[in-house]
This record gives sequence, C-alpha cells and structure tokens, in this order.
Amino acid sequence: MGWNWLQIRRDLHQIPELGFQEWKTQAYLLEKIDQLPSDRIEINRWKTGIFVKVKGTSPKKTIAYRTDIDGLPIEEETGLSYRSLHPGQMHACGHDIHMTIALAALYDIVYEPVTDDVVFIFQPAEEGPGGAKPMLSSSIFQKWRPDLIFALHIAPEYPVGTVAVKEGLLFANTSELFIDLIGKGGHAAYPHLSNDMVIALSQLVTQLHTIVSRNIDPLDHAVVSIGKINAGSVQNSIAERARLEGTIRTLSPESMERIKERIESIVKGIEYGFRCQAKIDYGAQYYQVYNHETLTKEFIDFTEKLDDVNVQVCKEAMTGEDFGYFLKEIPGFMFWLGVDSQYGLHHGKLNPDERSIETGIEVVTNYIRKKSSE
Repeated sequence: MGWNWLQIRRDLHQIPELGFQEWKTQAYLLEKIDQLPSDRIEINRWKTGIFVKVKGTSPKKTIAYRTDIDGLPIEEETGLSYRSLHPGQMHACGHDIHMTIALAALYDIVYEPVTDDVVFIFQPAEEGPGGAKPMLSSSIFQKWRPDLIFALHIAPEYPVGTVAVKEGLLFANTSELFIDLIGKGGHAAYPHLSNDMVIALSQLVTQLHTIVSRNIDPLDHAVVSIGKINAGSVQNSIAERARLEGTIRTLSPESMERIKERIESIVKGIEYGFRCQAKIDYGAQYYQVYNHETLTKEFIDFTEKLDDVNVQVCKEAMTGEDFGYFLKEIPGFMFWLGVDSQYGLHHGKLNPDERSIETGIEVVTNYIRKKSSE
C-alpha cells in the first residue's frame, strides 16, 4: 500500500476549516490513519484534533512531532484547479503542507519501526483561538507526554530544499487586541448632546502608537499595530460605538506585560476624558517560540549532512505560533521549510512549491530515526 502525497496535499487544500471546526479535516486524516496496521498504533481524538502514538520496538523515551490543521478566513485567489471548496476559507498558512508531511512521516515510522515511541499531534486552531495550550493540558497529552517535541512551518521566502532555523528565540510573543468604546450617539448637528466615539477612537489610536516608542527599551523589539477600525453608520450621525482591532508582538514576555499595562492605562484615560465606557479583549495570546539550544544545534548539525538540503541560520521573526506553549514545557524546536512562493503567508495567492513536501518528509523522518537511535 502506498499513499500519493501530492494528492493528499491537494485534497486537504480543498477543505480548509477554521479553528475547532476542522471536522472534515479530522475525518479525512482519520480515514488515512485507519488504513495503518492497528497493532502498531494507538489513536485518540481530542476535539477536532488527533493524537497518534506509534509504538517503539524497545522504547526508552517518547519523541513528538506536531502539525497544525486549521485554515484561515481568507478568500483564495490562486486560480488552482484544486482551490478551496469552502468560500472565504483557505489554507493560506501552509497547514495543508504541514499535515501532508506529518502523515508521510507517520506512514514511514509505522512501516519501518524505530526504537522509541513516537507521538504525532494533529493540532487544531493554531490560527485562533489557540489549540496548543488546551491540547497540552489534556489527559491524553499528559499520558503520552514526550521527552522532546519538534515542528516545522513553511517559509515562502526561502527556496525549496532550504531549512532555516536558529537557537533560542524564533517567533515572538503575540496577542490579539480588540477595544470597544461605547458613548452616546446623536444627530451630527448637535454634537454637544452626544459623546462622539469617532473622536475618542481617533485619540486612542494615536496614543496606542506611542506605547512602543516611549515605553519599551529601544534595544528591545515590539510592535503594536491597529489593522481595523469601525465606527458609525451614516455620515450625518454621531457614532455611539467604535471598535478597533489590532495585534501586539514582542520579543520578551516582560515587554508584552508592559504594553498591556500601558494599553489599560490609556484606555482608562479615554474613558474619563470622553465620558464613555471601554471594553478590552486580548483574544488569542501566544507564547514565544524559543528553540532549545542543544537540540537545535544538534538538528542543524544533523540536517547539514542530508543530501539536497541547504541549512541556513535565520533571524528571529515577529510572527506568532502557539507551538510556543509546547516548547515552554517540553524541550524542542521549530524550523522553517522553504516553499518558494511569490506571495507570503496569509495571502490569498500563496502557492507553495509542492516539491517542498519531499524535503519536509526527508528531514522529519530522518531526524526521528536519528533521535530514536540515541
């Protein structure tokens, strides 16, 4: 029996689903996993995710490999024959590639057993509201708690055959930001009888963008970006409500806390100054991805010996990934896999080069075998 990795990737690409709604994806993955010999594996569902344990021949430790499985609320614009069948949803972050590599590695380890136990984690809701933290706390994870864990993420900016990684901090601490202001609406001709939330929101946005420049050490790195604002319904009416949506990204947990403290102080000032009410919601919050120094160095040395794989040491990025919660408790690392796409992550025209799947399979399966032989 053999699986067609290219077809699997394209099948998965057609059925992107949002966080904790990945029922079709889960069913597709289970249909494939159920074809594997039942005496070699144990399967546990967790919400829309899946844990699969492959029994080692003489286990002394447990190795875990994690993939994410959800899509994004983005309309696909690739024009591919196998484009998304779900309007307004797309695998615009490469999780279809991630899942395919995980299935391939699972298949390989099942049919060519290794010494140690290997747990494959198919994690939902990476894009939000965050599946890693609750999955980490699940009884299944605790029962099969690994000694090390690793994962990959596609990188459109690197060519196929490239693995990019670094010791220490790889991805930033991130938090969503939603702020609602509630005042008093009215006719535009009588502004003195209303509390205008357009004015309040304008002042708030301006003040939020002073937080990093005046509260964070210039030698540190942090970002507060407001990506969406909404207020009012018609041109001659004063807005009673206003809302902003944004993101916070920092290279240290301490800076994240400092920024949130300042946001809350500024919002209290807006409430007082504009006689309004405010609500703050931080939405999905992800802990930094911090690669274990020794394991990452060993991974770099190992990968440099593989044929047709080019290893690069990269810089840290302000992107976020909830895999950081796993690394907070379990030694491990994440690495970038080059897919050479003209368009970047979270873009409706992202089109990874499918040859990258073979590179991913080679790196993941061979690394599992190496660690299991130690």
